[in-house]
Amino acid sequence: MAAGKQGKAAGNIHIGIGGWNYAPWRDNFYPAGLAQARELAYASRHLTAIEINSTYHGTQKRTSFANWRDATPDGFVFSVKASRFATNRRVLAESGDSVARFIDSGIAELRDKLGPIVWQFAPTKQFIADDFEAFLALLPDAVEGVALRHVLEVRHASFMCDDYLKLARKYKAATVFTDSPKFPSFADPTSDFAYARLMNAQAKVKTGYAPKDLDAWAARATAWAGGKVPDDLPRVGAAAGARLKPKAIFLFFINGAKEHAPAAAQALLDRLGWQPAEAVPMKKTAARKAA
Repeated sequence: MAAGKQGKAAGNIHIGIGGWNYAPWRDNFYPAGLAQARELAYASRHLTAIEINSTYHGTQKRTSFANWRDATPDGFVFSVKASRFATNRRVLAESGDSVARFIDSGIAELRDKLGPIVWQFAPTKQFIADDFEAFLALLPDAVEGVALRHVLEVRHASFMCDDYLKLARKYKAATVFTDSPKFPSFADPTSDFAYARLMNAQAKVKTGYAPKDLDAWAARATAWAGGKVPDDLPRVGAAAGARLKPKAIFLFFINGAKEHAPAAAQALLDRLGWQPAEAVPMKKTAARKAA
């Protein structure tokens, strides 16, 4: 089934939310009476990506990944948040078993719908170059014939340095950009794709972000997808890194006023010329597991 119609600018831009089973969305996003088993099918036809967060807290079944793949239309993308047991460590170099366990848990079942893997580090985790490089060396390029892309969500100010940027670029790992005032916010490109997690939605705004802010994010997403670094976002380095030209952008509305996340994603997609796919099929999907 086609993933939906989109304007030229939106071709390599993926916009979505974190998870799909969230009770308040049943009041303002999902149609009344929609079975919970069909929520993923509905969300995937009104957005272009979802970040799976349940994988951060525990191992999911291989069959769940296959079911999620089959419940969504062609062109849809899942990013997957990696296990916290791999990143919440004093010595990252010792996380090899946890990394391997997560990589081999069945994520390859998503096949061409597998987007980037998000490795999130604790706000207290400081940058230690040798240990961090040892961790990056543990991340594989593929699993079961499926190519892997990695993105690093670093949450301590010590990562805002040239040494971190050099390491991330060496291992071709992207760096999360966030608009949250709680975490470091820098948009230096470190891979050939960009990844943003927007956390500053406001409860009083129906779409989470004001129209002018959504306009600005549409312009930034278009710039990223065109191989440019938005000139209104903060960077660590003086130069943007001319050799790194993003070919895709993944942008998720994650928290803040989470009840407005779908509306924010849809409003941004609308600005990029994307139109929803056809209606959710009447028969139930197999995607019953919460994300």
